[in-house]
Order: sequence, then structure tokens, then C-alpha cells
Amino acid sequence: MALLCFCFTGTNGEPVPGNFLMEEAIVEPFLKEGQVVVRTLFLSVDPYMRCRMNDDTGAEYLAPWVLSECVDGGGIGVVELSRCDGFSVDDTVTSFNWHWQTHCVMDGKLLQKVGLLYPISTSLSILHCKLGAIRHLWSLVFCVPPAPQIGRVDGCTRVVGICGSDEKCRALVEDLGFSAAINYRQGDVATALKESCPNGVDVYFDNVGGPISDAVIAQMNNDSHVILCGQISQYNKDVPYPPPLCDETQETLRSKNVTRERFMVLNYMEKHEAGIIQLSQWVREGQIKVLETVVNGIENMGVAFCSMMKGGNIGKQIIKISD
Repeated sequence: MALLCFCFTGTNGEPVPGNFLMEEAIVEPFLKEGQVVVRTLFLSVDPYMRCRMNDDTGAEYLAPWVLSECVDGGGIGVVELSRCDGFSVDDTVTSFNWHWQTHCVMDGKLLQKVGLLYPISTSLSILHCKLGAIRHLWSLVFCVPPAPQIGRVDGCTRVVGICGSDEKCRALVEDLGFSAAINYRQGDVATALKESCPNGVDVYFDNVGGPISDAVIAQMNNDSHVILCGQISQYNKDVPYPPPLCDETQETLRSKNVTRERFMVLNYMEKHEAGIIQLSQWVREGQIKVLETVVNGIENMGVAFCSMMKGGNIGKQIIKISD
């Protein structure tokens, strides 16, 4: 069995592949009641993991990775041995607590069965827990449609994406059906946003933070909403989460009565199942499309993670571990 251990990066600075070390280990054959042995099919790397490389993640619900111990995150695999009621050999399962290993011994209570969607890796992208709750959570709390593709399906008149390459812009418009896309590496974001959203912005699904978010918030309408999902541009800095806003942006929120709510999926787990059912239907019907960048081999986990942090992926960054 191959596994990846966390080495070190520090609070400031960009992570590098050398922050992860691959080792060989043996899976203990003895299973306790309630445990299963799973063979890993796919693993996920996500922006929030950068926070887990610090001594303090900035979130009480998120534990830091421990030096010299195996890394964990989202994963999918196949049950090969089971002493857990509800899971049988050959079941395909997923978990947020999946160790970066080719094989794992896991408690069944940490696992969920994967539905009949193809490709299987889909459950690490659009159908994993966060987006599963978004559909129902934000439409109920704010009475507005949330994430961009969902907003398009729900009837938003204009859905505009901001990304870091012309290739990604093309994918947003041609593949995902966005009204427009802005390459923040080309020209002025504020000017391009004004052209794409001449009537202002009503809902901003914020995954990036920093100057881009400042530019968007400056053009938001009265009584609009910021859904604070992530702040990837700030994760390599030694700042609290959510990172502090500049005075001008803070004043815009106040003067325009713009809500800026931190999206905490763990607070709305009762919405997860209904959200997954709806999203699964949309995927099967082709209303929601899944884009993935797939890298092969557990030895490339660190490379894939660092690439994702720099925007090297289009869609979800997935690592294929086995067939």
C-alpha cells in the first residue's frame, strides 16, 4: 500500500509538491466490527486543504494535518472486505475522511454509498456534500438561486463567471452555458464586469477573495447577497478566515445593505440528501455538466494539489488512484 504523508509548508507562502512524502505501508488484515477495507479509486484536492497545512486552520470544525501522518480528504473507492452491516464487497463508497492511500481500513460510519452516476468521480465534484446542500440552503435562506450553473437552471437572467484563462472562459460559456466569462488575467475586471452586468450584481458566489471580490462587491446592487464559500487568493497569507476586507469594500456592504454570509455546510446537513437528489437529476438530464481535470497516480497528489492552488485545473481536480 502506498500512502502520502504531510511534511511541512508554513503559514505563509505557496505549497510545493515536496510538502508531501510518499511511503509504503501494510494494511492490517484484521477488521474490527463496523470496519471495511476499501481500495481507493479517486482522491480529491481542494482549496480548503491549504488551511490544513497551518498549525491553526482558522476554523473550529477543520483540523490541521499532522506532520509525518497520512493526509486525508475526499475520496471514492470500492469495498474489498467488510465487517460492517450495510456495506458489502464491491460496493462503491465515498467519504470526506479518506486517507491518501491506495487501500484504507475505514469505519463504516464515515462512508456513504455512491449512486449510479457516471463517471463515478462525479461524487467528488458536483455531488459531494457542499454543493449538495447549496441548492436547497441558499434558495431557502436568501430566496435566490446560488452557485452559477444552478442559478442558470433556476432561471437567473445573467450568469457571469470570473476565471484565469481564455480556455476556462470558453468552457464556462460554451460548455456550461454561462452568459459571459471574464479572464481576470486580461484587462480590468471592474470594466469587464460592468459590461457583462450593466444592471449590477445581485448575487456573488465568492470563492476567491482579494481584489477580484472587491471589484465585484463594488458593483453589487442594494439588498444583494454575497455567498462566502472560499477565499483561495488569500490562503497562502497569514490572515484569519474570513480574511478582513478593505475599508472601501466594508463600507459598500454597509451602505448598500449587502449581506455577506459565510457558507457553513455543516450547519445545514439536513438539506444534503434533498440537494443530492436534485443535483443527480440535473446531471442525468444534462442540465448540470461536470468538468474535471484528472491526474493519474497517488505519487502525483502533491503536484495536482499545487497545480489546483494556482488554477491549473478546469473544473474539479481529481486524482485517479486505481481502476
